[in-house]
Amino acid sequence: MHASFSYLAAMIACTLCTMVATTVSAQSARDIRGPSPLVAIENEPLAKIIVDPPLAEQLAKGLVFIQYRAENLRVVPVFGKGALTVSPRIGHVHITVDDNSWHFVDASGETVILVGLKPGPHSVLFELADPTHMVITSQTVKFVVPDAKGAAHG
Repeated sequence: MHASFSYLAAMIACTLCTMVATTVSAQSARDIRGPSPLVAIENEPLAKIIVDPPLAEQLAKGLVFIQYRAENLRVVPVFGKGALTVSPRIGHVHITVDDNSWHFVDASGETVILVGLKPGPHSVLFELADPTHMVITSQTVKFVVPDAKGAAHG
C-alpha cells in the first residue's frame, strides 16, 4: 500500500507542476493577436513585418510556402486615402520575386505560395504598405529551390 501511495503522490505532484507551468506560460489572446480592432490606438508603435523562411518540407518538393505576420498593422483588403485614418492601422503587402520590375499584392495575411520557380537561388521581397501603397517597412527572404533530384543549385 505504501508504494501505491507514493506513486499516487508523485502523479498528483506532476499534475500540479504541469498545471502551474501551463498557467505561467499561457499567452493571452492580446499577446497573440494584438490589440482589439474595435478600439482606436493612440500613438501606435511603428509597423513591422516578420517573414519566415519557406517551409522546408514544401521547399524540398520545389514549392515555396512563406508565412509572414505584421505587427502594429492589420493586413486587410482596404485601399485608398480614406483608410489612412483607420485605427488600429491597416495595410497590405507588396511581394516582389527575384528583383522583378513588377510585384503582386497580398491583403490576406495568409501563407504566400509560389510555384513554378526554377531550381536555384531566389529572393522574395515583402513590403508592408499603407492603404495608398506607400511602403512602411520591408524584409527579404532568400532560399534555394532544389532540382527534381533534391540537390540544391547555387
